[in-house]
Amino acid sequence: MRLLADENIPNLVVELLCDHGHDVLWVGKEPPGISDREVLSLAIIEKRTLITFDTDFGELVFRLKVNAPFGVILFRLPPNSPSTIAQIIIRTLETQLDWTGLFSVVDENQIRTRSLPNL
Repeated sequence: MRLLADENIPNLVVELLCDHGHDVLWVGKEPPGISDREVLSLAIIEKRTLITFDTDFGELVFRLKVNAPFGVILFRLPPNSPSTIAQIIIRTLETQLDWTGLFSVVDENQIRTRSLPNL
C-alpha cells in the first residue's frame, strides 16, 4: 500500500511498515515541518493514503473541505512503544485493501469509516 506517514508517526513505525511491504513516504524525513494542508497536498501529489495521529485532519477534510481523495487513517491510540503502535497499524491496514475515499478513525476497539466529501 502507498502511504504517507505524518510527521507524528515514529520513524521505527515507518521502517516496520516498509518491512511489511508497504511503500511509505514519511513527512518527518521528506519535508519536515510542513502544514497539515501541505501534508494533504503531498498525499494527493504522491497518490498516498495519509496515516496520522493528528485530529486536525478531520476538521480540514470535513469542515474546511480540503481535498484528500486517497484517504486518511487517523489513529487514536494510547502512548505505547513504537513496535506496539506499528503492530496495530499493520493489523489495521490488513483489514482492507483500499482506503481511497475514506476517512477512518482507529482506536483500540474499533475502526470507524466515513466516506470523504466529494469536492
